[in-house]
Amino acid sequence: MEKDIETILWTEEAITQRLTQLASQITADFKSTPSSPILLGVATGAFIFLADLVRNINLPVSIDFIRASSYGSSTLSNGAPTFALDLKLDIQGKHVIVVEDIVDTGNTLYCLIAHLKSKGASSVSVCTLLDKPSRRKVKFELVGNGKYYCGFECPDYFVVGYGLDFAERYRNLPFIGVLKPEIYK
Repeated sequence: MEKDIETILWTEEAITQRLTQLASQITADFKSTPSSPILLGVATGAFIFLADLVRNINLPVSIDFIRASSYGSSTLSNGAPTFALDLKLDIQGKHVIVVEDIVDTGNTLYCLIAHLKSKGASSVSVCTLLDKPSRRKVKFELVGNGKYYCGFECPDYFVVGYGLDFAERYRNLPFIGVLKPEIYK
């Protein structure tokens, strides 16, 4: 798999260091709230990031998953995310932190935030491993006193590793790297 990587953007060590900083910030921001936050992992890409993040947050938290997809086996979002798996937990009046692998066009996050707001979340924050603002097409607004936590700003490359995939492959790489274009063309 590593032979398919053009360059490594973030090493395992850099990811771990930034993840620890994000977890500390979330702990500080939510330590005085009356109820513990619910971390909502966007499956499947965020599962590794969510697992490592949760182990570093020093608060009692609940965890749930939602399955959203707008890529399929393509390198471009189709612009119309679908939710194949919905929440199990009741989020009425709760603080929700959406944990994403990457925020790209913003379509999925826009739809997801609206969905969570309709279910009565008192606040919706976002914690994303990667943010690709150069590709943003939709502006999303957080709910309540929601906050935006970002691991790294990603250049406009197609990246894989640490949960991010191409056609369900490369998720298990311990780093984030640029996939060679000949692999996906």
